[in-house]
Amino acid sequence: MTREKTKYVCKECGYETPRWLGKCPSCGEWSSLVEEVISSGPVGRVRDVSGGVAPRPITELESTGANRLTSGIAELDRVLGGGIVPGSVVLIGGDPGIGKSTLLLQVSGAVSSKIQVLYVSGEESLNQVKLRGDRLGIHSDNLLVLPEVDMERIEHWIENISPGLVVVDSIQTVFTKDLNSAPGSVSQVSQCAGRLMRKAKELEIPVCIVGHVTKQGAIAGPKVLEHIVDTVLYFEGERHHSFRILRCVKNRFGSTNEIGVFQMGDTGLSEISNPSEVFLSGRLHMVSGSCVTASVEGTRPILAEIEALVTRTPFGVPRRTTTGVDSNRVAIILAVLEKRAGLGLSSCDVYVSVAGGARLNEPATDLAVACAMASSFRNALCHPDIVIIGEVGLSGEVRAVNRIESRVAEAAKLGFKQCIIPASNRGVLTDYENLRVVSVKTIGEALDLAMKR
Repeated sequence: MTREKTKYVCKECGYETPRWLGKCPSCGEWSSLVEEVISSGPVGRVRDVSGGVAPRPITELESTGANRLTSGIAELDRVLGGGIVPGSVVLIGGDPGIGKSTLLLQVSGAVSSKIQVLYVSGEESLNQVKLRGDRLGIHSDNLLVLPEVDMERIEHWIENISPGLVVVDSIQTVFTKDLNSAPGSVSQVSQCAGRLMRKAKELEIPVCIVGHVTKQGAIAGPKVLEHIVDTVLYFEGERHHSFRILRCVKNRFGSTNEIGVFQMGDTGLSEISNPSEVFLSGRLHMVSGSCVTASVEGTRPILAEIEALVTRTPFGVPRRTTTGVDSNRVAIILAVLEKRAGLGLSSCDVYVSVAGGARLNEPATDLAVACAMASSFRNALCHPDIVIIGEVGLSGEVRAVNRIESRVAEAAKLGFKQCIIPASNRGVLTDYENLRVVSVKTIGEALDLAMKR
């Protein structure tokens, strides 16, 4: 009797080793190596490589970019670059309960009004899917629900039905009998995702896959999973806020970093066509430590409110807490305000947050963060009808930002009266009838203009 050979695979990055290690040498994670049985095929067999598809000149190929499938949700179509491309594989990840299954069930219900949709549920029973569908108001005979986790059976039904769209919820629950490892392991996830990808390309059927995320926020399973698929979407949002942001981080058929904004309600996800109005809806005008900035997500400019609270610390070491902005950028801006603007912030607790649960990661919001912290520290109000845009350098200079025209145009559309921008961006702007554009070179000039006297 031959002994089964085993190997140890890192469930975070896919690193393989013949023996167990406490720490993965590749990604550095502790206790991430799991044991898997090696399945070896017959040795010495000559593989027949005849047939298949012959290479063709690219000039003779036909593009299917114009034949995109409309999802029925405009925000999702925006993120995907105009719709779902036939034969593409879309991976959607997000925290538990964020709304991944709800979004895809709504998409399935909208698409099923025109074509047949196969919804493969590996986590919910038929009754549970029906309850969710009734809550979302989905009643269509073209929406077929398959409670299955066996990869071979899923492929069988895809081939027999030939639906116009396939949804798999989720890839961590699907397994193939060709491997001896448990569902959700590195080998199972990569193998099943690869087979779904090949089936999608072969039959020209778009496939949407739900992926779980780790505690760090990355999609669980091997990193190769994100390389296999054509599009990777992340569903973001705070648990205590109703707003959800669908962010594109990879797209072979459109631009990346595009976002779609939704609001979670009793009847599912509803689209938000103008996120700026929503993020600024609860803003108070007569409170210090509040500034409005313009951020660009993909092709969409969004106005958001940045709030700051600066107070004397009762402890020896002051606290620095941020929500929605990069804590490292805030630390740099604090040092610049201390050195270049003469604000004594080293003995103060600083709290910075973006209202509405949005996340702003670009440097163009630096100047607004600096003005919000200075406003709270001085207890001086910022002008309520002003928008502040600019990147802050270590010398206290205000640097240029990209897409300044769309940012200022969004501010003018929402009725703001004044906009502070970097001086190097002023030459490319045209004059606006109801918006006064002021350019600054240093952070000190911006603080003097922003504070309400």
